[in-house]
Amino acid sequence: MSARPPRSLVVVDTNVFGAGLLQRTAGLADLYRTVLAGRPAVISFQTVAELHYGARRRRWGRSRMLRLEARIASAEVVWAGPDLLGTYVDLRVACEQAGHALGQRGHDTDRWIAATAVHLGVPLVSHDGVFRGVPGLLHETALDG
Repeated sequence: MSARPPRSLVVVDTNVFGAGLLQRTAGLADLYRTVLAGRPAVISFQTVAELHYGARRRRWGRSRMLRLEARIASAEVVWAGPDLLGTYVDLRVACEQAGHALGQRGHDTDRWIAATAVHLGVPLVSHDGVFRGVPGLLHETALDG
């Protein structure tokens, strides 16, 4: 009997990574549990910023903030640097040239997360259709179609 090979590294988008922190997102967490099982979770610095922004905007209390910090600590965070910056710029240009929505100004945060996955050469796990068809991005989703 041989051991199962390790499952591949993935970048996890904010909506999937933060799922389960709130009662209303528990179903989304369940939906992606098997997709993420046994896979190392990597998140973009942008996901950390988005989660903190949402928590501050909703004025989370101490116990919720502790759960949030524990969740963030469970993953490796990829911080911006010169190489990731270059990937981000290249991705925006490619998306603009392809007429993809991710090239638009309103998707800056999504673009950083996608650029993280492209830079690392690993799939992005997300429940957001904007990532479909992004040039050079491997996208895993439970969305239909």
